[in-house]
Amino acid sequence: MVALLMFAAVCCAAPVGNAISAYVALKAGAQDDGGIAEGGSAADIPPRMLTAYKNAVLQVGKYSPKCQGMRWPILAGIAKVESNHATGRSIADNGDIRPKIYGVLLNGSGQGGNTTVFPDTDGGKWDGTANGERAVGPFQFLPSTWEGNGKDANGDKSADPHNADDAALGAAIYLCGGGRDLTRRSQLKAALLQYNHSSEYVANVLGWIDQYTAAAEDPDLKNVTGKVRTVIEAALSQRGVPYSWGGGNASGKSYGFCCSPSGKSGASIKGFDCSGLTTYAYAKVGIRLPRTAAAQAGVGKRIPASLGTGALKPGDLVFYATAPGHDSTIYHVGIYLGSGQMVNAPRPGTVVRLDAVNAMSGYAGGARLL
Repeated sequence: MVALLMFAAVCCAAPVGNAISAYVALKAGAQDDGGIAEGGSAADIPPRMLTAYKNAVLQVGKYSPKCQGMRWPILAGIAKVESNHATGRSIADNGDIRPKIYGVLLNGSGQGGNTTVFPDTDGGKWDGTANGERAVGPFQFLPSTWEGNGKDANGDKSADPHNADDAALGAAIYLCGGGRDLTRRSQLKAALLQYNHSSEYVANVLGWIDQYTAAAEDPDLKNVTGKVRTVIEAALSQRGVPYSWGGGNASGKSYGFCCSPSGKSGASIKGFDCSGLTTYAYAKVGIRLPRTAAAQAGVGKRIPASLGTGALKPGDLVFYATAPGHDSTIYHVGIYLGSGQMVNAPRPGTVVRLDAVNAMSGYAGGARLL
């Protein structure tokens, strides 16, 4: 086993397992603007990659008919950790990714934390070198593992780990090995451990799977009525609207201003920041909120963080702080939907979307206004 430890502006430790080598400095858990962690949403995934994940789910039954529970958030969780969905690469219509994604050479040199030699198995066919082995593609397959799992998913008569469709299908087949039931958490964990034998890796990927799952599901509003429903529907109606630092007010989206703690300007972006979105949604029922997240914590009935997220009800404001318990450090607010979801304007560079409540760090309780 090779431990690949990566420490940069972000930190992600992932030993090489049978299939992969997490070598890219990723944004998993990255924070921007007061500690807002990057949440999992289909809006964060290049559309062509998301198509590849969904197509793989449709095709995997052909190769693993007994497998149950394969879904795109599972593939997205792995690809997020392995390559950040090939972000920054060009993805052609046929799924080819360029430039190709290569991991570190697993020659025991210590680079990236690897201390074990992996002899060459492909003559450089997939990993571009005959001097050793390195993981390849958006799902970071070792060439030896790819040879047993790679399939042609896009009909071009080639099974290429540098192709989004082929790589996603190969990952689905590998995870489904032995006809697993991935609806069972224990079997999903076992599949991820096979992919990379690291408990830290499994926890990281499961976190992303849970966030993508929450974001993919429309909220169940059957039992939400009256003013609470009005607030939630107002917030949901803004999904896809860009984040704008300082943007949004009681009338709707607006241009923001400069600058966020990370130097991002909203002056040219018409949209919402987190408290701008809550201000807009609650204005629909005649409630005037102060403009900042910290000030909004002083409105309504406070729900202590010590009660856990289970104490939240649909329509509640959800707060996050750098020092939970000290409301002056609150840096973020969302609107709770139920079932662990919230409507969220996460950070510069994203859009209004659904996120898991645990997508943000520093849960600081909530406030009930209705």
